[in-house]
Amino acid sequence: MENLLKQLMLGKALLFIVVLGLGGSFQTGLHLTLISSPTPFIKSYINSSWTQRYGQAPGENTVTFIWSMVTSIYALGALIGAISVQWITNQMGRKRAMIWNNSINVIGLAIMISSKFTNYFEMILLSRFLFGFTSGLAGNIHVLYLGDCSPKRIRGIITLTVAIFLAGGKLMGQVMGLSEILGREELWNLLLCVPSVFFSIIQMIALPFFPEAPRYLLIEKGNMEGCKKALQYLWGPGDYKLEIEEMLVEQSALKGERSKTPMELLRDRSMRWQVLCTFAINGGVQFCGIAAFSVFTFSIFQEAGIPVDKIRYVTLGLGISEIVTNITCGLMIERVGRRVLLWTGFGAMGIIMALLTVTLELKDYSFWMPYSTVGLIFLFVIFYGAGPAGVLNSICHEIFMQTYRSAAFVFIGILQWGGFSVLGFTFPFLLATLKSFSFLCFSCVCLTASLFFYLILPETKGKSPMEISEDFKNIRVCGSSTKEMCLETRL
Repeated sequence: MENLLKQLMLGKALLFIVVLGLGGSFQTGLHLTLISSPTPFIKSYINSSWTQRYGQAPGENTVTFIWSMVTSIYALGALIGAISVQWITNQMGRKRAMIWNNSINVIGLAIMISSKFTNYFEMILLSRFLFGFTSGLAGNIHVLYLGDCSPKRIRGIITLTVAIFLAGGKLMGQVMGLSEILGREELWNLLLCVPSVFFSIIQMIALPFFPEAPRYLLIEKGNMEGCKKALQYLWGPGDYKLEIEEMLVEQSALKGERSKTPMELLRDRSMRWQVLCTFAINGGVQFCGIAAFSVFTFSIFQEAGIPVDKIRYVTLGLGISEIVTNITCGLMIERVGRRVLLWTGFGAMGIIMALLTVTLELKDYSFWMPYSTVGLIFLFVIFYGAGPAGVLNSICHEIFMQTYRSAAFVFIGILQWGGFSVLGFTFPFLLATLKSFSFLCFSCVCLTASLFFYLILPETKGKSPMEISEDFKNIRVCGSSTKEMCLETRL
C-alpha cells in the first residue's frame, strides 16, 4: 500500500483519478439516489400538473405509472449512452468523449429547472433521459479510460475507484436530499440537476490538462512516444518497460486487427466464456436487489415500518457503509483475488435477502423487527460493496483484450441499463403486489450467481489479458445436458 501511495504521489495519477471519477461513475451514483428523497414531492407535482391540464385528478395507477417512467427513463437514456460508447470513443478517443459528454448535462440542467415553472411533467422525463444518457456513456468511458491508464500490478486497486466514486455519488445524493439542504418541496427540481452539473463542470475544466489513455495511444493508435509520455505524466519518471512490453505483446497478438463490433464479439467462439461471465456478473449485480435499494429506499423503509422523518437519515448510513466496504475491498482485491470476493459476496447477499423477507413479514410482531430489517439491509450493502461492486469493473476490463474491450462495454451497458430499466419500471408494482416476498426473487439471483462464479470463473489477479484469455480457453465442460457436468478450470 505504501508503494501504491508513493507512485500516486510521483505523478498526477491521484488528481487524474479524482477528476475522472467526478465526471464518471460519481454521476451515476448521484442520479441513482437523488431521485429517492423527493419521491413524494414529484408525485405531488405530477398530480397537480395533470389536474391543472385535464381538469381532474389522475388515478393512483396513473401517478404510479408516470413515476415509474420518471425512474426508468433514466435507465433507458443510460442504455442508449452505453450502447454508443464504442462509436463515440472510436471517433473521439476517451478524453474528448468525456469532455463532450459533460456538456449534455448542462442542457439537462436547463430543462429540469424549467420543468417546475412550465408545469409540464414531461420535461422531467426529457431531462432524466439526458442525464441517463450521460451517465451510461460516462460510466463506461470511466472504466475504459482508467483501466487503459493503470499499470498491471495495481490495475485492480485503481479500477476499484470506479466503485468508490459510484458509492460516493450515492452518498452525495443522499446528503443533498436532506430537508436541511435541497430535500424540500420548493427545491426538488434543483436537487435533481444542480449537484450533478456542478461536478460535470469541474471535469470539463480540468480534464483537458490530462493525457489520452496510454494503452489506447499505443495499441490502437500506434503512438509509442505519446504512450510513454502519458505514463510518465500520470505515474512519474521511468521507462515503464514492463507496461510497454505487455502492450506490445497484446498489439502483436492482435496483428493490427480493428476494434470488433458487439455482434463480432458475440459470434466469436473463443470469447464465449468471457461473454458468459460478463452476463453473469452484470446480471447478478443488476438483479441482486441493490438497484431497488438505491432508487426505492424511501418506499422500502416505509414498508419496513421506519418513521418517514427518519428514513433520509438511515439512508445516509447505507451510503457510508458502501464507501467503507469499497475501500476495504481495495485492501483485499490484490491479495484475496477477484473470484473469492465474487462468490462469497453473492452467497452472503442471497442469504440476507431470504432473511429480509422473513423480517418484513414479521414487522408487526415486535417493535424491534423493523430495526432488524434495517440491519439486514446494511449487511447486504456491506457484502455488496466488499464483493461484487468492488470486483465488477476490474473483472470486466481484465477479461477482454483491447480490440474486444469497447464492444464488451457496449454489451455490458445493455446488460446493466437494460436490467435497471426493467427493474426500475416493474419494482414499484412488484413491491405493491408481492410486498416482502419480492425479495425472494433477488435471493435466488444472488445464490445462482455465487454458484456460477465458484464453479466457472478463473482468477485474474496479476495476469495480463493474454494470460487471462488462455485461462478461459482452458475451461472444459464435458457431458451433456442430461448428464452430470464436469468442469475443469485452471485457476
